[in-house]
Amino acid sequence: MNIRVLGAHGSDLLLNGPTSQHICRSVGFLVNEELMVDAGTLASGLTLDEQKRIKYILLSHLHLDHVKGIPPLVDNMSGLMDHQIVVASLPSVLVGLQKHVFNDLVFPNFFNLPGSPYSILRGEELEPKRELRLSKRVRITPIPVNHTVETAGFIIQDDEVAWIYSGDTYVTENLWQEAARIPNLKGVFIEVSFPDSMRDMAYRSKHLTPTLLAQEYRKIGKPDLPLYVYHMKPTVRDQIIDEISHLDIPHVTILEEGQELTL
Repeated sequence: MNIRVLGAHGSDLLLNGPTSQHICRSVGFLVNEELMVDAGTLASGLTLDEQKRIKYILLSHLHLDHVKGIPPLVDNMSGLMDHQIVVASLPSVLVGLQKHVFNDLVFPNFFNLPGSPYSILRGEELEPKRELRLSKRVRITPIPVNHTVETAGFIIQDDEVAWIYSGDTYVTENLWQEAARIPNLKGVFIEVSFPDSMRDMAYRSKHLTPTLLAQEYRKIGKPDLPLYVYHMKPTVRDQIIDEISHLDIPHVTILEEGQELTL
């Protein structure tokens, strides 16, 4: 399974480094060239031809940094699409998208425009803990996690491999219990938003710090499982990376924009 990292951070920022600049973009992962897992960075991270190949968008929750790439994608695709893009998420997320974003005030409702060629988006409601086949190859299972709004993490798998995407989460249980039971699990993507010095902010906003990351990771009971970290807030990125480097986790990768993974 191929995964392209379009965005790996909790917001957008251009950081000045010692020798060059680093572009931080909101979360978005492109799977097998046709499935977006969250959509904070979508249209700005892909060429027009690449955007045309997207068939599915899987959303963990409604927060802006996970959905804001959808409107510009729709703008780019108007008049060019030969298929609808399936937006799969929990019912509350699909309702919220049409109430707060695609509401004909902030943006036209491309889920329900008069004339079928213009309704570029089609909602697909997900039921917690129920597997859904999104494409010929990929199956997903949403698992509720602990965030400030209704949020799901996901088990994403094909016939050969599986990986876990935590979504935005604080301390949680069900997702890791499910992960422990998957025999072909090849990696787990876990968010870390703040350093340990901001643990009160992490608690209030229901995000993880490096210490909490290690705590959650150990719940899986697979110490050699590759760990991929995303959703760092750019302004504290260096602190988070330094703290993670001191954790007793043998196979950890800090995700960055432009990376490509094969699981």
